[in-house]
Amino acid sequence: MASKFFESRGQSLEKQQFTWREIVQQPFSKLNDDAFSRVRSILMNGIEFESVMFQHMLARASRDLRPHLARVRQVEQHQQKAVNWMLPPDQSPLETTIGYEQVAVEVTASIAQNEPDPYLAQVYRFGLLEDFDHLYRYSALLDRLEGKDANNILQSYTDILPGRPTIEEHRAALDNLRRPYDRRKAAPISKINVCLITAAEQQTENYYLNVGPLFSDPVARQLYAEIASIEEQHVTQYESLMDPDETVLEKWLLHEATEVYTYRSCLESESDPRLKKIWERFHEYELGHLHYVMELFKTIEKRDPEEVLPEKLPELLTFANHRSYIRSVLDAEADLRTNGMDIVKREDESSESIAYRNQVNREGSPSQAVAAGYRWIPGTELNQKIA
Repeated sequence: MASKFFESRGQSLEKQQFTWREIVQQPFSKLNDDAFSRVRSILMNGIEFESVMFQHMLARASRDLRPHLARVRQVEQHQQKAVNWMLPPDQSPLETTIGYEQVAVEVTASIAQNEPDPYLAQVYRFGLLEDFDHLYRYSALLDRLEGKDANNILQSYTDILPGRPTIEEHRAALDNLRRPYDRRKAAPISKINVCLITAAEQQTENYYLNVGPLFSDPVARQLYAEIASIEEQHVTQYESLMDPDETVLEKWLLHEATEVYTYRSCLESESDPRLKKIWERFHEYELGHLHYVMELFKTIEKRDPEEVLPEKLPELLTFANHRSYIRSVLDAEADLRTNGMDIVKREDESSESIAYRNQVNREGSPSQAVAAGYRWIPGTELNQKIA
């Protein structure tokens, strides 16, 4: 396959078609397929959702781009449904939540290690430790509410341990903003990383907002509300890394480049032949979208896409466990906090965030309640020996 963004034009937009059977295919197996097949499916659902919503927002602000956006979005929305419908029907919403947090942990760890900008990498590590703790809290809920072991979903790739405690993650609004990269100086992979992780976090928040109210258990309802609030903070944090001076076509170009990059990462790492064919097909489709937008970029902005895109495809995401890396970050950075746009030591945290956290937690913390006395052991707490 081509290793350059410009070398292959992929499948032309006019030839990108679907039937309902192609959109709704056989889902992966919850227990028999590799956990990273689930990770890829959840991640690409978020990437596609971000693309569709970005194009909707752009269409509301640009009369001239509306026809072009509608053509590309017609395909993107089918791709999103095809990816989302990979989830198996015997996977409970809470088990799917475990999958979402595994995505957040392992994908963020991969991005943090590949990020060349030290400040951006630190921001990713900061968010990583919060999602790591969310996985621990939801694992406790799964154990205590459904009597299931989260490791059946995680397949021993990802540890179930406390991270930066969720109760301490709540921050004042301005302490969630970060410094944006400079579009003139930032490496292309830095721009792709920001677009990718923003999409993943936005989809995680959306999922929790949708499924949280469906639980009858009061602690579960509160926990989803609490963690959804942190995911909103994460979306604010990551999207603020984008340079607001990028033009709308520049941003659209980066969205399409992100989809090409992420589908290629899925394609190169997928072990299931059936799923691999889906990633290959959508990778070709996204190359077609990318070149379609490249032509718009040339025609409308009179600029060369090579000003924005890398000549070669950057180092791909690694869909693998990052246990050693995560543990080292946990040991070194769990106590970090924020003060404005800076990530600081605990003692330098802003007074505004401390006040906000005290207020929101003054009647108790769902994340503390759900994991009180919890320690993951194989086979759920029912297997724990009583002294």
